[in-house]
Amino acid sequence: MSFKGAGAVTSKGRGDAAEDHALAHLQSQGLVLVERNYRVARGPSARGGEIDLVMRDRGTLVFVEVRSRASGRHGGAAASVTAVKQARLVRTAQHYLMRFATLPACRFDVVCVEPGGIEWIRAAFDAG
Repeated sequence: MSFKGAGAVTSKGRGDAAEDHALAHLQSQGLVLVERNYRVARGPSARGGEIDLVMRDRGTLVFVEVRSRASGRHGGAAASVTAVKQARLVRTAQHYLMRFATLPACRFDVVCVEPGGIEWIRAAFDAG
């Protein structure tokens, strides 16, 4: 049996810390936070989607996927977001956009937080 002591770091804790670092980095670059952890449920037994950060970059709405990795040995930030994950992000963004009468310009960015720094890929993938 495993017991996590008070000082143990959980994967959720690492993810939250990575989101905090990514958010601070993007804000330092002039982006403005609109919403954090936007979630969509697909049903009681089906996974929905989550967008880590929704930001505004001047007139563009930016959906940001934050990745946290212990090292950069397994490819770049863009490689860490699979086609399945991209499709889930696009569906979640479409749900988010239903609140707008006129659709704003949008893009999908990926921010990868690693011990050596932050890699930010603007327009990492397309919705189509």
